[in-house]
Amino acid sequence: MSSSILVVEDDRDIQYLLKMALSQAGFSVECVRTMPEAIAQSQKKLPDAAIIDWMLPQGSGLQLLHHWRHSDYAANLPTLFLTAKQEEDDKLKAFEKGIDDYLTKPFSTKELIARLHALLRRSHPLNAIADSADQCRIGALHLDMAQHRLSYKGEEIIINPTEFRLFQFFMTHRERVYSRTQLLDSVWGINAELEERTVDVHIRRLRKALENHEIQGIIETVRSVGYRFNAEALV
Repeated sequence: MSSSILVVEDDRDIQYLLKMALSQAGFSVECVRTMPEAIAQSQKKLPDAAIIDWMLPQGSGLQLLHHWRHSDYAANLPTLFLTAKQEEDDKLKAFEKGIDDYLTKPFSTKELIARLHALLRRSHPLNAIADSADQCRIGALHLDMAQHRLSYKGEEIIINPTEFRLFQFFMTHRERVYSRTQLLDSVWGINAELEERTVDVHIRRLRKALENHEIQGIIETVRSVGYRFNAEALV
């Protein structure tokens, strides 16, 4: 069954190009032009991933992303910004709001499709058979890779797919310090053209989500080196 992609883009020429390229790549594609249309379509049928333009009629891509991330039905929706905004601060702002990937215009459809495939692989693992290899527990903290769920004392901790992947890496690679470059290579992939500060943004978001559940100090900053997972913080 093909993965479904929601394209939120007001430029009809780009919308047509995306629909043609993604359909030829085997995706099922729905296109909308505005933020209200995107919300209505996602509530009707949640896609497997969404491609969002920053500048939209009746709202912005950031506002749409904020709505999804704070909703019950689309908090974990894999998302990719496709935008003309190329400044580093714009990219970091998008990652701060919870975007999973970012591609600037003009763009290569081949690169876009490759990024979508990578995003879907990270968000929907193929080996969805629950066994001991799919479970990771530290005290009351439980990471379920098969169901893509992080919980503490039985209560789910809501994080987006990229942050889930990052936390999964930390939980399965404990007590060692990793540099930002190593984290980018391990979590985003060696071909990801992202700034090292992107890691800092996702670390901040992870810490905030964990602190909302009274978990503190589990991801430590090692000055001038990087980050490490401190399991003792849960004891």
